[in-house]
Amino acid sequence: MTELAVFFANYPTAFPWVAGLFGLAIGSFLNVAIHRLPVMLERRWRSQCQEIIGPDKSPAAPAQRFDLAVPRSRCPHCDHAITALENIPVLSFLWLKGKCSDCGKPISWRYPAVELLTACFSALVAWHFGFTIAALAGLALTWSLIALTFIDFDRQLLPDDITLPLLWAGLLLNVTNVYVPISSAVIGAAAGYVSLWLVYQLFKLVTGKEGMGYGDFKLFAALGAWLGWQSLPLIILMASLVGAVVGLAFILFFGHDRRVPIPFGPFLCVSGWIALMWGETLTRYYLQFSRITV
Repeated sequence: MTELAVFFANYPTAFPWVAGLFGLAIGSFLNVAIHRLPVMLERRWRSQCQEIIGPDKSPAAPAQRFDLAVPRSRCPHCDHAITALENIPVLSFLWLKGKCSDCGKPISWRYPAVELLTACFSALVAWHFGFTIAALAGLALTWSLIALTFIDFDRQLLPDDITLPLLWAGLLLNVTNVYVPISSAVIGAAAGYVSLWLVYQLFKLVTGKEGMGYGDFKLFAALGAWLGWQSLPLIILMASLVGAVVGLAFILFFGHDRRVPIPFGPFLCVSGWIALMWGETLTRYYLQFSRITV
């Protein structure tokens, strides 16, 4: 670690490049996690329910292992097993011209998009923080937020398997003031959860409907644990504004049924990442603008 620190200190532009290239590989893994983690959770929940109601006496095929490592990735159209050469981030997509090598059916553009997004965001985090604990932790937070964004967009689900470890990781990191003092982190975690819980209860009381899920509370609490209670107003303001604009655009231009909810988690993730990178600067500009207008 010391030798790496010396190397990146002597060549500061190297770390963002290394982080970006590593981010490509992480993005490929995130594609797997985004697809498989909800399925794994659903199977776990079914198994737990089966334990409560009793064993199913009907004959069933033996359960096959299904996790983030097994089985190998396959084409969803023809079940062709993806080889190592066909699984190189971005390059394989370009080499295959966006089509399966076996059946010729198109490969979703989202796979290389997630890989490129992860690479770019990883490089930005590395460039912003330099080779520090804050950068390494920020990379982990960035990858987690990308996974949560796409899982929530696909399934309207923010898994506890990601949000709760994020919350505890934020608190533990800030024991040594990596981002904020531990007192700010603890208050941020509590305030993040309670604030959205109160909004949820008030909305339900007024409309009789559930405006958001408990996963949103836990995610907001995790962001508070990482970035402190001071960041929460900025995060919720950005998430609400962007969410309102995107929701209105979906209804007006894409014919989205207003009765079908749009997940709030992706907007929290994007706003949380912006706060990680430029939260203090944005807050300072906002306060300066407020003084001028007042």
